Amino acid sequence: MTRKSEAAGRSTIRDVAARAGVSASTVSRVLGGVYPVSTATRSRVMRAVHEMDYVADARAKAVAGVGTPTLAFVLEDITGPSFAHMARGVEREAARLGHLCLVCSTDGDLRQELDFIETMRAQRAAAVILVGGTADTPEYRERTRRIADSLASAGSRLVLCGRPPLGPGAPVTVIEYDNEGGAYALVAHVLAQGHRRVLFLGGKPDHTTAQGRERGYLGAHRARGLEPDPDLLLHGDFTRDSGHRLMRRALEQELDFTAVVAATDMVAAGALTALHEAGLDVPGDVSLAGYDDIPFARDLHPALTTVHVPYEELGRLAVRTALGHSSDSAASPASAGEHLLLGTHVVVRGSVRAVGG
Repeated sequence: MTRKSEAAGRSTIRDVAARAGVSASTVSRVLGGVYPVSTATRSRVMRAVHEMDYVADARAKAVAGVGTPTLAFVLEDITGPSFAHMARGVEREAARLGHLCLVCSTDGDLRQELDFIETMRAQRAAAVILVGGTADTPEYRERTRRIADSLASAGSRLVLCGRPPLGPGAPVTVIEYDNEGGAYALVAHVLAQGHRRVLFLGGKPDHTTAQGRERGYLGAHRARGLEPDPDLLLHGDFTRDSGHRLMRRALEQELDFTAVVAATDMVAAGALTALHEAGLDVPGDVSLAGYDDIPFARDLHPALTTVHVPYEELGRLAVRTALGHSSDSAASPASAGEHLLLGTHVVVRGSVRAVGG
């Protein structure tokens, strides 16, 4: 048998069905992967698809609500290294389970986020995964609850990954990591080296991820009977430029500190550059720590002490849970209000030194 040539026109699903000796609906079931068929039937259909070089019309399948099941992954900035690793986990797990993964980067545009979610609801996506911290306001909870209810009514699932939960009864799955606990452990490690004036380069004051890391910073001090100097808490965002800017400001204001804890590794990278520009040695003059353990953290000079967050596993777990899959077998769909928490841990490298060491 030879493949159907372009000159003869594009094969249709009915052509494939005739070649395989099955109905067109059976071909749809095989290609969609949603209904069980026998191994022999699947083999015949896939052989016919290969021989006829059949390519399904994705738009037609989306309108019909059949075809490859789809997952949507929605985040603010895909260029952020931590989000990129989470996206990789989502995409790989979705592919393993036979789903197509669509990614939407919103750049913080709420209207774009809502439009994309509505498109996914109309196409009956298996799940929509919303990623990243936000301001936890009544408006956020009401809006997100409406989204969850709307998706559930279409047979879809909302997954909040690192976003604030909505409270009991909401048809959502919440996947988090121990954000505050990671910051607490990191600052406790810095304090254990004898540092008492620890500068904190934080994120936006209303951002839930930034708030958790700041709570960890404060809690580690208070557990040791220390009250941090409010002047040592600076706020910006989670970017390299913010770290550089905040660090330069702290140096210009001649703030008294012996160690710096940055809210992300990207912030720490900017702070490290500013310290080097000022002629200061890390960790000889100032100790420095970050958060996230993104790959290049170990390649900075010195290598960065930080908090490891299992971002890729977060993405994989979000997909498995939303689709009702455990690690070793298929399970029932995730129950309403399911809330899962992954651990974090401190990675000690060369950027933090004991006072006087």
